[in-house]
Amino acid sequence: MPVMRTVDLIAKKRDGGELTRAEIEYLIQGYTDGTIPDYQMSALAMAIYFRGMTPQERADLTMAMVASGDRIDLSAIAGVKVDKHSTGGVGDTTTLVLAPLVASVGVPVAKMSGRGLGHTGGTVDKLESIPGFHVEIDNDEFLELVNRNGLAVVGQSGDLTPADKKLYALRDVTATVESIPLIASSIMSKKIASGADAIVLDVKTGDGAFMKEMQETRELAACMVDIGNRVGRRTIAIISDMSQPLGYAIGNALEVKEAIQTLKGEGPADLYELSLTLGSHMVVLAGKARSETEARGLLEASVKSGQALQKLKVFLAAQGGDASVVDYPDLLPTAAFRMEVPAREEGYVSGIAAERIGTAAMMLGAGRTTKDSEIDLAVGIVLHKKIGDRVAAGESLATIHTNREYADDVINSLYDSFAISSQPVEPPPLIYGVVGG
Repeated sequence: MPVMRTVDLIAKKRDGGELTRAEIEYLIQGYTDGTIPDYQMSALAMAIYFRGMTPQERADLTMAMVASGDRIDLSAIAGVKVDKHSTGGVGDTTTLVLAPLVASVGVPVAKMSGRGLGHTGGTVDKLESIPGFHVEIDNDEFLELVNRNGLAVVGQSGDLTPADKKLYALRDVTATVESIPLIASSIMSKKIASGADAIVLDVKTGDGAFMKEMQETRELAACMVDIGNRVGRRTIAIISDMSQPLGYAIGNALEVKEAIQTLKGEGPADLYELSLTLGSHMVVLAGKARSETEARGLLEASVKSGQALQKLKVFLAAQGGDASVVDYPDLLPTAAFRMEVPAREEGYVSGIAAERIGTAAMMLGAGRTTKDSEIDLAVGIVLHKKIGDRVAAGESLATIHTNREYADDVINSLYDSFAISSQPVEPPPLIYGVVGG
């Protein structure tokens, strides 16, 4: 068999050729162990950026990255393990609602989550705003908690997909992040290495999303669904709106409080609806219902009966958390100051710049600008209006929760984030469609 040379494989992809599984494995293994240098992998990433990849190449790249590191074995957990992944956004609190909700109807949730880098913290940061809660549990305890309670969340540990970590860092500095095959294989490699049997993807579109345009959003969703199904994981994607923040709260403890309200049936309509939609697909993939309608009925009944809320309490207590925050949310971290942002004119909210709102929350300390940044778990922003809502002059558009005595920069940023129209405005759809399934 002829010896492979990296330069020949770069040229092959540059000229529009299709790389074989063996060639992709050679490239990923060589880059992971350091025998292929950054400059050659940069050239390959740029060739992929311009030439794309076939469906089989994308699947082979995903599995080569999975094979580069550890894999989580969830076979000791009874039942079908369904994972949910969101492509991110502003105020995206669905995991905090979904995990206890679907666990309450018998779907095991074995969730590996990380800390956030961006507008607010990740799921782990949000959960750690609950006094005593911790994710530092070993693998045996993690599996035992899921089997006993149906739900556990552990921090990302071990060495999952080291090839993806190296390649992502390289793409970040070589203008090749916006490549759909590379984005899709990056996301799916982590989900597959985490041990899921089936995967539900929440692919965001709009101002606050990674993908701003619908065409590229649909392309990414289809690409990820194809990869999952091609490598033996039942996968579907929901395309959901991120032209405005999801829910009303942006900030760690504030989002936990909103998740609790949602599990009580008292939360924002959009957060509740998206959680039911994603949860219904998870329940069907887990084999606990035959249709989305049946699954939705189970989830709605669990909220109404208090079963979902009880599951949240059991989950928090099992990982050292003070479960009384569910009944007394004021026990969560609270900011020293609250500042209102009154509307300067009357009319209808015609636009909310989600990304700018997220940046404003990060300015308060709700998110990280670098991996080493300290997060202030108490701070953030609570919106009072959504697109389509009527607003009177002087009525509050948002409340800022801050530990700073002055926040004029954030107030000005929020004014810039709201557009007011004199004419009524239709709110955007929440769900744009389902890919796969």
